[in-house]
Amino acid sequence: MRNTDNSMMEQSGTEYHLADEHRITEQPSSFDHLEQMSVAELLQHINEEDQKVAVAVGRVLPQIEALVKAVEPRMRRGGRLFYIGAGTSGRLGVLDASELPPTFGVPESWVVGLIAGGDRALRHAVEHAEDVAEQGWTDLLQYHPTPDDTVIGIAASGTTPYVVAAVTTARRHGLLTGCITSNSQTPLASAVEYPIETIVGPEFVTGSSRMKSGTAQKMVLNMISTSLMIRLGRVEGNRMVDMQLTNDKLIDRGTRMLQETLGLNYDEARQRLLEAGSVRGVEDSSR
Repeated sequence: MRNTDNSMMEQSGTEYHLADEHRITEQPSSFDHLEQMSVAELLQHINEEDQKVAVAVGRVLPQIEALVKAVEPRMRRGGRLFYIGAGTSGRLGVLDASELPPTFGVPESWVVGLIAGGDRALRHAVEHAEDVAEQGWTDLLQYHPTPDDTVIGIAASGTTPYVVAAVTTARRHGLLTGCITSNSQTPLASAVEYPIETIVGPEFVTGSSRMKSGTAQKMVLNMISTSLMIRLGRVEGNRMVDMQLTNDKLIDRGTRMLQETLGLNYDEARQRLLEAGSVRGVEDSSR
């Protein structure tokens, strides 16, 4: 956790500005004349750029760790985790939140993704939704937030009004706040207690933060949510013992888990799994 120097930032009304030297996500691509490249060249250079993402995420592991450690006790007390973002950032937050119930068997209310413009914005651009600063907190209010809840703002630029204003207000009301951004010394990082700045450099297509910035956000979200689910007891060994049995593949996976741990034949393991509803249910009844 740290305080960010505000000297590089300016705020005017509901617009948040960033000094040019910190607008890394808007800097020109390292490559030019993309339209003249062959398919092989395009793929090679995109891959070269993507390899920088894991390195950038590796640099901020201590910041990710600090955030996870702060969130865990709050969730143990019944607090929830909210992701809030716009555009690609918002979609990635919703994606991560939506995958946790089937993967770990947790209630949908544990982790919630909010996107500027609402569910329509998942498939369609909602013009200027990210520019309405007060809407972020309004969207959070529908969930009756408490001081045990956590809000993580996601914005590659670190200046999105919908996100910055939401975490600012959330922190003022006693919620824990963090963020994921791809620029340094941003209004968003300054507004939260636990900033995570994945500085991946200019995008292959200038300003297209759905690329490296989006990949970094997905990696960090995976780390945060998976670490929390493990810490909260939703994994045993390395197995998703509470996964929902929503298709044949997952039923087969659960059946094979039980074959391995209990020494059952396939048919008996499958029958007991379907009766209990989860791998954990069968294992608990066998103890």
